[in-house]
Amino acid sequence: MAGVLMTAIDTTIVVLALPEIERSLHVALSAVVWVIISFLLVITLLATQVGRLGDMFGRVRMYESGFAVFVVGSLLCALAWDEASIIAFRVVQGIGGALIMANSGAVIADLYPRERRGRAYGLTAVGWTVGAVIGVVLGGLIVTYISWRWIFWINVPPGVLAIAAALRVLRDHGDRVRRRLDLPGMITLGLGLFGVLWAMTKLANEPLDASTVGFLVAGVLLIVVFVLIETRAAEPMLPLSLFRVPTMAASLLAALFQGLANFAVLFLLLMYLQGPRGLSPIHASLLLVPGYVAGAAVGPPAGWLADRRGPVLPATLGLAIQVAVLLCYAQLTLSTPLWLIVLISLVNGIGTSCFFPANSAAVMKAAPPDMFGIASGILRTFSNIGMVFSFAVAILVASRSISRGLAFAIFVGTARLHGQLADAFTTGLHAAFYAFVSFMAIAAVLSGLRARGIRRPGKPLARGPVEASPSPAGHRPRSAGRRIRASRS
Repeated sequence: MAGVLMTAIDTTIVVLALPEIERSLHVALSAVVWVIISFLLVITLLATQVGRLGDMFGRVRMYESGFAVFVVGSLLCALAWDEASIIAFRVVQGIGGALIMANSGAVIADLYPRERRGRAYGLTAVGWTVGAVIGVVLGGLIVTYISWRWIFWINVPPGVLAIAAALRVLRDHGDRVRRRLDLPGMITLGLGLFGVLWAMTKLANEPLDASTVGFLVAGVLLIVVFVLIETRAAEPMLPLSLFRVPTMAASLLAALFQGLANFAVLFLLLMYLQGPRGLSPIHASLLLVPGYVAGAAVGPPAGWLADRRGPVLPATLGLAIQVAVLLCYAQLTLSTPLWLIVLISLVNGIGTSCFFPANSAAVMKAAPPDMFGIASGILRTFSNIGMVFSFAVAILVASRSISRGLAFAIFVGTARLHGQLADAFTTGLHAAFYAFVSFMAIAAVLSGLRARGIRRPGKPLARGPVEASPSPAGHRPRSAGRRIRASRS
């Protein structure tokens, strides 16, 4: 919970500080979004690889190392002096975040029996929502009254305490497994995602030109090369064999589309509240707190429900709630009562907390025990790919109604709108929310389709050939168990 809380604080608190970082370090407007994207992109690329390190050298050891790297990265970010340094130090933070987030799910899977993992992931959802609340409130207060550098300084004391607590109470229980890192796959995926993201962020504030097209085409081609590499690699970054496990593909794709549809909602709301509605960062952030509080309250019961009734019901219900929320956000106008926005965000927090613990439990229950680290990392990779592109899609779609440069400035909080421009920009936000409705609906359909592959608790497994993939619950026929024990030997 401490690890998830820290990464949640860092994800939300930096959003409110973007305008101050831009002014203080003289960061170019087109580059300031990379303060956020660089952090998410590093976690996306490293999640599966550091998950392998956890399988090889101990998940708890890698988890504790993540805290140390994250604290060092936070110190460096607080001392940054220009555009290049802040982005580079955010990469260091991202490495620590990847070690924490990829191994936290595997540590829980090691410590808790499968019938209690939903409740455990529900408690970590509390850590995420509490961290998001702290990030939103502290971010508004620090940016308004102190200095943006303190958004990084405040990570240091709790990080040191978390390291001390982890060293005292956590012990490795999983078996060590020899693995190899997939460096060609990681490099090609990283360059591919970078090329596509670079093109999308350029399109958000500049007209289309040859260099933008070149980055986009090269990025797509490198992603295709990545897929080809993964089909031939001995130990791929993205093991395609996992997708033959029942429900695994649907669970991972549901996480991707949910991240694509949901992550940028915070940014769109801040654009709306600070742009057309003219609120200050602290007032805008305080309006969103009730939604995170509601999410914290719902997380544990949702995890308990996933343990008792299976993950399909709470996960799909959560996604359906988020579809309705996005439709409500798409109706916002310049005269919408602020209390109604608070109410909608509260319902959104409930839907989000219904989905995350149930979906995490579904992935980790389906994964073979000797691949907990890889499965946890892949889940984080899919979710983060959605989150990274959510950020880019939001600004692209929302900027279609006014000039790209002005929309980009509003997006990072350096400009406000009034009159006809405010009304036009709100219309652009509607288009972005409607786009996210379609993505969230896809996630809900994928989640619902898992009902055929996930057995209900207490229902005996159907017998099949020993060569079949592991069951969703993580059990294996006896002959399969003998093969796994032999391979570990």
